[in-house]
Amino acid sequence: MILYIGRRLLGVIGVLVAIAAVTFIIFYVLPSDPAAAACGKSCSAERLTAIRAHMGLDQPLWRQFADFVTGIFTGRTLGSGRYALHCGFPCLGYSYENSEAVWDLLMDRLPVSASLAVGAAVLWLLLGLGAGVTAALRKDTLTDRVLMVGAVAAASLPVYFTSMMLIYALIRTAGPLPYPQYVSLGDDPVHWASNLLLPWLALAVLYAAMYARQSRGSMIETMAEPYIRTARAKGLPRRTVVVKHGLRAGMTPILTLFGMDLGGLLAGAVITESIFGLPGIGRLFYGALSTGDQPVVLGVTLLAAAFIVVANLAVDLLYAVVDPRVRY
Repeated sequence: MILYIGRRLLGVIGVLVAIAAVTFIIFYVLPSDPAAAACGKSCSAERLTAIRAHMGLDQPLWRQFADFVTGIFTGRTLGSGRYALHCGFPCLGYSYENSEAVWDLLMDRLPVSASLAVGAAVLWLLLGLGAGVTAALRKDTLTDRVLMVGAVAAASLPVYFTSMMLIYALIRTAGPLPYPQYVSLGDDPVHWASNLLLPWLALAVLYAAMYARQSRGSMIETMAEPYIRTARAKGLPRRTVVVKHGLRAGMTPILTLFGMDLGGLLAGAVITESIFGLPGIGRLFYGALSTGDQPVVLGVTLLAAAFIVVANLAVDLLYAVVDPRVRY
């Protein structure tokens, strides 16, 4: 197991380096010049040259990329002379827009995106698995048809449409909930949850619909397996057969989806955060992409990739816990 985890972690490093290289190349071929944007309209050629040297843009692409990768693990110094700026471990560079460390920007926004992702994940797992398992156990009945029609309808609704409808119904018309304003969990857990309830619901509706359809198909296939019939023939209680033998084995494809979805949302939900005005990583990424802020875009991209590959590793390890057959 230790060797397996070690090999996977080496693969994680390789994936992150490859993603960083692709992102670097994309920004290199773009026509925009961040040094010119930082210098302003009335910028002299000497000042522009100095800014490019301070940003490291006067170096070849391979040198910029090598400095960036080594800086993540050892830190690096940007610029030279009296304008030299040391960036400590882990160094992802500094924003072209506000000169703040990218790592600090990410860590400042991460609690918002993490709160949004984890809360929504709990809701969509409860709703999606509940609806999917219920539909599978009542296959071809009215309950099954109603739940699946509802799942298809919910999956067809874009998240921005669901968000706007929730805002109109629960804030502007009825008014039982406040307009979301992020409050730290440690400061006030009640206000933290009440302010994030609408964004949670907006994301949970879409994901729960997909999980309901996936879990229904997986449970129908699992409940037809020979070992399920054997468990029933032994006289085991229905709850034991469904939960211990059926649901555990049927959770394998759900875990795969969950790892990808949660890992992606931890790096920000751009549309949801923008609609509800949440200062998460998604809004940070959108703003950086609009202004061509390469260090921030690259930092968010690497963070998202890291979340996804680590989530995939965790899912692979959980397979053996959920389904004993995987251990062999």
